[in-house]
Amino acid sequence: MTEITQTERQQKQNWKLTLSYDGTDFFGWQVQPGKRTVQGELQGALGRLVGEAPLPQGSGRTDAGVHALAQVASFELQARIPAANLVLALNRTLPGSIRVLDARTVEERFHARHSAVAKTYEYRVLPVEPAAEQMCSPFIARYVYAYSWKLDIELLRKAAGALVGEHDFRSFAASEPDLAARRDGADSASQTEARTTFRTIFSSEWREQATDEFRLLIYRVRGNGFLHHMVRNLVGTMLDVGRGYIKLEEIPQILAARDRAAAGPTAPARGLFLHSVEY
Repeated sequence: MTEITQTERQQKQNWKLTLSYDGTDFFGWQVQPGKRTVQGELQGALGRLVGEAPLPQGSGRTDAGVHALAQVASFELQARIPAANLVLALNRTLPGSIRVLDARTVEERFHARHSAVAKTYEYRVLPVEPAAEQMCSPFIARYVYAYSWKLDIELLRKAAGALVGEHDFRSFAASEPDLAARRDGADSASQTEARTTFRTIFSSEWREQATDEFRLLIYRVRGNGFLHHMVRNLVGTMLDVGRGYIKLEEIPQILAARDRAAAGPTAPARGLFLHSVEY
């Protein structure tokens, strides 16, 4: 491999892209051998357009089936191209399930993951139990969790409120918490092993959203970082609270247990959206 000289590096521009995607047909964000991923599609599109194929770094590695309303990616390019032209060209070559919303050059030190100070995720639930009097339309089935148990919205709201603040979320992480912490990428190398599963939740709330066609329950959570499967595990646990299977008073005990087996199930990926990233 030819080593890039300091002069060549100085000529490179650092780019920040904001994009949205339907994650249904992808094996997540991160490049994987032999699998279709969002990162891989974006890298390939850049290669076809400018003859360079940097590996775009995302703000987070969304899993297979998870969607994004405003994912952020950063990478360096040697080629000089106006931002508006890059947006148009990428959207012409990317699959229709991925759209670039914005592109701009940024300072060299900006990194989509390391520079992030907060992220917001959204999870969408479609109640389909008999009293809800609604079915899951095939036109939204890819983007909601059709839930057949009767839910108490006030219990959901109280459960969400109990998660605000700094906590050890090991009970809500994937079964390999240390791997989960590394995948999230929010922890600095100087942090101790004991704190790798600590996160701060700034806001956590459920709301109802009704249209002429259906009624959704939407969970929105904003925090300084999230562990692998953390939001989906939080949602699965809160839904168990909302249907009366887990008592509201058990949430502090679940957090204190620091054991994945103490929490509820993992909600399906299809209802989860990366909503926004803050810098």
